Amino acid sequence: MNKKVLVVDDEESVVQSIEGVLEDEGFRVAKAKSGEEAIKVFQEEEPDVTLLDIWLPGMDGIEVLKRFKWMDPECQVIMISGHATISTAMTAVKLGAFDFIEKPLSLDVLLMTIYRALDHQKELAVQRSGEIVTEESSQGKKIFPKEAGELPGVPPNPIREAIPLAMKTSKRKGISLLPQRTLKQSMVLYGTGLFSGKKTGLLLQPLPPHSGILFGNVSSDEVVPAHVDYVETTEFATSLKKGRAIARTVEHLMAVLHAYRITNLMVKMIEEIPVMDGSALEFCKIVEEAGVEEQEEKVDELIIDRRLETVQKNKSLVVEPADVFSVHFFLDYPPPIGQQTLDFVLEDESAFRDQIAPARTFGFVKDAEMLGRMGRLGGGRLHNFILVDEEKIVNTELRFPDEFVRHKILDLIGDFYLLNRPIRGRVTAHLTGHTENITLMKKIQEAAKG
Repeated sequence: MNKKVLVVDDEESVVQSIEGVLEDEGFRVAKAKSGEEAIKVFQEEEPDVTLLDIWLPGMDGIEVLKRFKWMDPECQVIMISGHATISTAMTAVKLGAFDFIEKPLSLDVLLMTIYRALDHQKELAVQRSGEIVTEESSQGKKIFPKEAGELPGVPPNPIREAIPLAMKTSKRKGISLLPQRTLKQSMVLYGTGLFSGKKTGLLLQPLPPHSGILFGNVSSDEVVPAHVDYVETTEFATSLKKGRAIARTVEHLMAVLHAYRITNLMVKMIEEIPVMDGSALEFCKIVEEAGVEEQEEKVDELIIDRRLETVQKNKSLVVEPADVFSVHFFLDYPPPIGQQTLDFVLEDESAFRDQIAPARTFGFVKDAEMLGRMGRLGGGRLHNFILVDEEKIVNTELRFPDEFVRHKILDLIGDFYLLNRPIRGRVTAHLTGHTENITLMKKIQEAAKG
């Protein structure tokens, strides 16, 4: 029996467009123009998936979602809206919406999301019964509209246009193919931007193979790839920009995606990744809560086959061939930090989560005062970074005696994922930061093309 989709929207042109595409794909379609009508149709038709607009006459979509979830906690609801904020999107997902997509709708993304919702529904059925579901799945079905002329698994515009070249399989000798990975479900996380001070958050959405890691704003369809080619600035943090799409302070989240080998993910936010407590622990938790899904397609591990380095006065950063990705970092600051050295091997995500992720951002009182006067530390609070003066740590107890060097390694691991591919090599860092990381990444990129 064909699957049924309920479309709830008061814009007739939107409904007609969606209805035509869904019917071409073999779905049966039910429709409603208001929240009250949607509840009635939902009870009568028992749809497999519901597309629910947030802004409806009378009862809004958030309230309708609550009613749907009360009637059927396992119902698959995809929220759609053209005027939502990150907070609205997060509220919907927190209430149990399967996902959230924006208008104007990409029909490619819409269909991909519907099929993911159906797969999730099937997984829930398996969990309930403990039996294998034998009903024909969507596997092998063309996911995108016929008029789009695309092959299954190819992400839609403008996402497709943003895919970095580094995601394409390399033909260099010695590559090691690993499964591509995404999250099993969409996740949300609230927070504040360290430099902007804006209340923001993250909406993490799974993407199909070969999409890459993309950053976008919830109110726009423009995206910037997590790729070294789009690094805008490395002053105090790593920030990306492509057109109007901006992603600031990406290094902590990128470090987590590196450690968990997430290769395909949409990250929606408002310009800046939230600082959380200054570490990467909350990002580890949200990835583990979502679950990691291995995809059939492969990504090639970038194997370092020669020594590459960048040297600037007393700063040096070197990468050399090795069997695994590892970092040796030496830093030297005035007291109370002093000299710190650490060797870390990225064996697996648990080693990263326990040894590196808890290390927090740190800063000096003089720098914080300067940034404050410039209006560039709007989100800095005593609980989300380590504040150091000339004599002591001002505001907290250290999580590790060498927390400072561990945080520098955290930043490096994040910057070293800006080719969207795991790297195999030994990194030796001496007094370096984001600028040197990005300089060396560009050299690695050039070497990989040779």
